[in-house]
Amino acid sequence: MKHIFALLWLVALFAHADEPGSQYLKAAEAGDARAQYYLADTWFSSRDLSKAEFWAQKSADGGDADAYALLAQIKITNPVDLDYPAAKELAEKAVKAGSRAGEVILARVLINSQSGQTDYPRAVTLLEQASANAESDFAVDAQMLLGLIYANGTGVKEDDDKATDYFKNSSALSRTGYAEHWAGMMFLNGEKGFITPNKQKALQWLNLSCTEGFDTGCEEFDKVSAE
Repeated sequence: MKHIFALLWLVALFAHADEPGSQYLKAAEAGDARAQYYLADTWFSSRDLSKAEFWAQKSADGGDADAYALLAQIKITNPVDLDYPAAKELAEKAVKAGSRAGEVILARVLINSQSGQTDYPRAVTLLEQASANAESDFAVDAQMLLGLIYANGTGVKEDDDKATDYFKNSSALSRTGYAEHWAGMMFLNGEKGFITPNKQKALQWLNLSCTEGFDTGCEEFDKVSAE
């Protein structure tokens, strides 16, 4: 019987270790706010928004500024339960507490009319601040979003040259061609309150992504071209 219990314990242990963010779980359960944030972020990346929100809220309650930014991101991620006004309030708290992630997500909310009154100048300023430190992970997203704003002419004069520069800067910090692929997919699918679907622009940026050597960009370009 002891051998059976030992075997069951080992199975449970390995199953537990395979869970997303298992390396943060012990510290998170002990009340470490930063570990709770990392755990929440891992669940968010795994697309489990319920668990992500649970741990992000615990982290935010513990005073972690980035957790407020993650909660805001969750509010605009679930297509069934979008809440831009709530996301704006949470992102404002993140920014006030000094979160660079908060600057990016607040800018993301401010350019979407679903949040209420848009504020393009402030959004651009926030993104420029977040992209200032090229070593920061948030610079990748900030420059990518700046590129999309100029590619779309969102509250600014449409400028493909500026957009290209921002996309290239973003891709250089992550993976070459990724930002252009993301922009192409955004134009392909559109986003209520921000981007109207535009097949021509989608092909333009997907083609550039492909030219930059991003294989998924090539695949999507071929797929969209054939439609």
